[in-house]
Amino acid sequence: MQLCELPGYGKVTLALFPFRWYETGRWIIHALKYVSTGDVKWMPHYIEANGHAKAQTFVTYEEARAFSTRFNAKIADRAASLDIDEVLRASLTLKAEKEITVQERLADEECMMFAEALRRNAFAERPQRSDLILPPDLEILGDVLFEQLQEAPYLQIAFFPRYKVALARSGEYDWSHRLNPTKKCAMHCAREKIARGFGLCGTAHWGKTKVEIRSELLPRANKLLQLASVQKLLIEAKARGQRVVVVAGFVFWYEETGTPGWTVKTVSGDSASKSGETLWHEGTIISKNHGRIVVLPYIKENGQKVQGHTKNSSHEKKALPRHPDEYVEVPFEVLRGDLMIELFGGLPYE
Repeated sequence: MQLCELPGYGKVTLALFPFRWYETGRWIIHALKYVSTGDVKWMPHYIEANGHAKAQTFVTYEEARAFSTRFNAKIADRAASLDIDEVLRASLTLKAEKEITVQERLADEECMMFAEALRRNAFAERPQRSDLILPPDLEILGDVLFEQLQEAPYLQIAFFPRYKVALARSGEYDWSHRLNPTKKCAMHCAREKIARGFGLCGTAHWGKTKVEIRSELLPRANKLLQLASVQKLLIEAKARGQRVVVVAGFVFWYEETGTPGWTVKTVSGDSASKSGETLWHEGTIISKNHGRIVVLPYIKENGQKVQGHTKNSSHEKKALPRHPDEYVEVPFEVLRGDLMIELFGGLPYE
């Protein structure tokens, strides 16, 4: 099929971002297209190869992310090329930037979780190649399965894109049970690499699984405050007038009431949702309680600006309120998400 025959051809591409192509194990580029007045939509991104349309894919996320980042540096310029009024153009730019912010934060957080899952199991026992039991007609998968288990020995399910096969573990070494190798199964196997590293299941509700993982990571994140490099980062931030520093799914928060000092809180998913919201970097956070979760200020699609605040989750007791005289309004800054992976890597393993 030629490029001109594909849905969305001719519509302006505002931004690009890599998404997991679970069935192949690669990363596929999707395009954020301007589809109608004020509306955008993610569509597969194609390039021309020998006169035919071909999906643009990358072997690694790092390569794909670098490619899309270079392209996304000119979102505003592409919006400016559209024959629409200035207000709509500004709204469209905001929407596109919001979509990229959401996807970057989700991807950075999952990369951080995967790195920590591997680190937690760095000294777990690995099987020998000869230990693995496979279906007689799938012995060819032995080496590939062995490689996966050397990296992540905790896996209970595994997908093999090249062979379009999925297997489940029963017992210690028995991988003879076949699964239906659907797209959903491939997705579950990819999530298993993160979830099972924390003792959770890759087939469970992904949102709830990540909430549990964030909760598990919080004590480890608190230990970052002991690192000289992190202390330097926070001292420099405070000197710039910042009392809240956001990195991936965590917030370094400077508390002046009680015992002054830095603490670690978590970011609410509300700040990076898919419900038409984008971070409002010029906004501030007004804290009326001592909640452990921070909702960053955001702008709704209708332009309404929502102030940042603190809270506890719906499953916890109500956050301890501050006295009205102690309400605090604090500025914040967001650092690149992969910094958290580097910071976690600086902690000695428990």
